[in-house]
Amino acid sequence: MKKLLLLLSIILISISSFSQKINESFQFNIKKTDTKIKIDGVLDDEAWSKTDIAKDFWMMTPMDTSQSLTPTEVRLTYDDNFLYISAICHEKIKNKGFVVESLKRDFNFGNNDNFWFILEPFNDLTNGFVFGVNAAGAQFDGIISEGTNLNANWDNKWFSETKYLGDRWIFEAAIPFKTLRYKAGVTKWGMNFSRLDLKSGEKSTWARIPRQYFSITLAYTGTMNWETPPPTPKSNISIIPYALGGTSKNFQDGSATSIRKDVGLDAKIAVSSALNLDLTVNPDFSQVDVDKQVTNLSRFELFFPERRQFFLENADLFNNFGLSSIRPFFSRRIGLGVPINYGARLSGKINNNLRIGAMNIQTGTSDLDNRPGQNFSALVLQQKVFSRSNISMMLLNKQSLNYDEIINKGYNQYNRNFGFEYNLASASNLWTGKAMYLKSYSPNTKGDDFVSAFNVYHNGLNFFGSIQYEYVGSNYNPEIGYVPRVGYHKIAMPLQYNFYPKQKESIVQYHAPAFTSNTYWNTEKVLTDFQRQYYYLVTMKDRSSLTAYYETNYIKLPRPFDPTNKGSDDKLAVGSEHRFSSFNLNYLSTPRKRYTFGFTGSYGSYFGDGKLLSISSDFGYRFQPYVSLSANINYVDISDVKIPVKDQADKIVKSNFWLVSPKIDITFTNKLFWTTFIQYNEQVQNVNINSRVQWRYKPASDIFLVYTDNYIPGSLNIKNRAIVLKFTYWWNL
Repeated sequence: MKKLLLLLSIILISISSFSQKINESFQFNIKKTDTKIKIDGVLDDEAWSKTDIAKDFWMMTPMDTSQSLTPTEVRLTYDDNFLYISAICHEKIKNKGFVVESLKRDFNFGNNDNFWFILEPFNDLTNGFVFGVNAAGAQFDGIISEGTNLNANWDNKWFSETKYLGDRWIFEAAIPFKTLRYKAGVTKWGMNFSRLDLKSGEKSTWARIPRQYFSITLAYTGTMNWETPPPTPKSNISIIPYALGGTSKNFQDGSATSIRKDVGLDAKIAVSSALNLDLTVNPDFSQVDVDKQVTNLSRFELFFPERRQFFLENADLFNNFGLSSIRPFFSRRIGLGVPINYGARLSGKINNNLRIGAMNIQTGTSDLDNRPGQNFSALVLQQKVFSRSNISMMLLNKQSLNYDEIINKGYNQYNRNFGFEYNLASASNLWTGKAMYLKSYSPNTKGDDFVSAFNVYHNGLNFFGSIQYEYVGSNYNPEIGYVPRVGYHKIAMPLQYNFYPKQKESIVQYHAPAFTSNTYWNTEKVLTDFQRQYYYLVTMKDRSSLTAYYETNYIKLPRPFDPTNKGSDDKLAVGSEHRFSSFNLNYLSTPRKRYTFGFTGSYGSYFGDGKLLSISSDFGYRFQPYVSLSANINYVDISDVKIPVKDQADKIVKSNFWLVSPKIDITFTNKLFWTTFIQYNEQVQNVNINSRVQWRYKPASDIFLVYTDNYIPGSLNIKNRAIVLKFTYWWNL
């Protein structure tokens, strides 16, 4: 195995040893202005008449071989405090209105007419920012890591306005230099622009990008040349206090109503223009969007993304270490069921090639489960190598304070993890991959407590394929991580070949046969699981899609398993073997229409010679841009599952349950939002109502009113209820 990892590392390094920037010929000269610009979406300020213009965009889809048929003109300038951008987005189909979901922030790129500004200040073709709007004026901002990974939960301070004029729409924005992270004195930044016009079905970019990639792919940025180096703010300190009041009551245990009166503070301190220190004292995350519940029929824990702002800047340094199912660090483990007392995060660039992430967080105690106070520490160093690749090292420590082995039974005194990885990203993004090693340290545990894994991806226009190998030891223990299973070897291999119609009048964007295979062995190399999926998928130019596939599975259970996943005592035995298969169909309608529809259906055999029917539908209708109505309805029917009973006839188990999730988004303006989310989940026996009003009265400053109820399905007896009013203010020093 060690020889195989060494060979793979040599191959990955050889693939990544190309350094020429692909779109070096795309150059934009940005000039400084000494006149004032008013952000109103009108573009009548004198400064705009003196800038260069970026135009002649390249079509990315449906074809990537010609220039855009939907013209876009972009202008850039700057002064001592702001980077200014404006865009005139001409309409190919005029006076037909725009296509948007709502005025809510951080919209779905593929469901809105929009314009995005992609910035890559460090010229590493790996890390950057996105700022944009949809045609109705809703803002979008996010951070890019690993060249293509977008985190839309990042939120910061900037200003924008739009105007829709029938034959075109106009975007104008001012981005404070204090919002950005960049190296002082550098006069060349990577840059691109992306435009999606749903009515014409065209996606375009300024610097040309092959259509198999995302429009934010940093390997294909052009260059922005500054007339003078962008100014470095003399002081860049943001103080973000909050105050909240609220009540909550647990009706099941009959406890008295609890009154909340909390204050807390976040601070962002720019150690340099490229390195940021985040501080928090008594943070509160009650305003965070509720997780969307899903039906879980797997044997393993589900993954939900991090949305809390304190953890988001340079989050990729911590959260992207490892693989999707082997994360040594998962920030949602911190503050789970206990308060965070205080914390600090230092993250960013030390120089153009070296990034650092350091974190220390202290949580409180819990008398409910005798949990001790715990301290979480993390250190990550990431060194760029070759054109876009990097080598990373991580150290993690979870330490229980004032630990008593008897009182704090069930908790370890400490848990530590060490890891390193090599991340491949070739100059063109055609090849990506990873080789990694992790080791954990816990009390009274020795041996088989490590992980070794690698993968390599080929991201071609027609052919996509990869191979991934994982070994996770039986005693590997990442208490701050997300690793849903241990004690296995795994080989995964997805393959896909895309066919693109040559006829321009074809309504098909591409169609493709595909195959995926996942095979598991235990640590004794005995086969325990495999999954095979045989696909055919069709994507249309109107962005609708249809996928049909056949799936076959084999599972040898390593522990008792309830096939309904509802906490039943009726469980299949350890070592029992199960083979089952299903036919599956997925359909997603075009986002151009105000009414949208999605369908997923599956029918086939199941554990214990049973049958499984699963149907899920998504419905949506928008009164654009102010109201968006949507609902997800999921029905699962499990039947004829045979559970062997010693010296008796097999017990036949069946179950069916619904998950119904209607949602109402009302966006009065692009600063005032009201979202109500109802989730009726029979599998976990819960009805949840979450209603949230957000008023962004100033950039990055909000007032939240959040109401939450939980009920028992059927009787609708109330479990608990809470209401919180929270005020935050972003104060720049």
